[in-house]
Amino acid sequence: MTSKRRLVVGVTGATGAIYAVRLLQVLRDVPDVETHLVVSPPGVLNIKYELNQTRQDVHALADRVYSFRDVGATLSSGGFATAGMVVVPCSMRTLAAVAHGLSDNLITRAADVTLKERRRLVMMVRETPLNLAHLRNMTAVTEMGGIIFPPLPAFYHHPKTLDDMVNHTVARVLELFGIDVPGPHWEGIA
Repeated sequence: MTSKRRLVVGVTGATGAIYAVRLLQVLRDVPDVETHLVVSPPGVLNIKYELNQTRQDVHALADRVYSFRDVGATLSSGGFATAGMVVVPCSMRTLAAVAHGLSDNLITRAADVTLKERRRLVMMVRETPLNLAHLRNMTAVTEMGGIIFPPLPAFYHHPKTLDDMVNHTVARVLELFGIDVPGPHWEGIA
């Protein structure tokens, strides 16, 4: 196994592509983490629409890139040791597929493998308002050991810009994997 911690990053078609790009940008500066990226076709569309970036721009931020349709890639095996997986942003379709064990693409297969191997799975679900199916799927993933992490902004660190809010959320997600990056932390009320 590599001496680096492998983190799988799945990008789906929900709004919030900035979170995926920022997470990959931040991880470029973490020397002991190796990123393994899978982007769905709707994820590519959102990256273009929301950020005016190309698939290649985002691929260049990752250490390894896999085809969304390649369910036979190394990520589809529990023998490929990882620190876990983050789905950022996570569409409700991807959430539902993971909640019901439908491994029909590499993102959902890698998420399934992450859960079965009892590794950390963080799903940054992006949809509001939530209907009962969304809530039940979130419950199912949580019961399987996954973490549902909607990218809701915090205001205790007094963000001045959208970047401040995105950076804080990304830092919080990475903390769940034991990856400490610069960013505001709750210091308590003095």
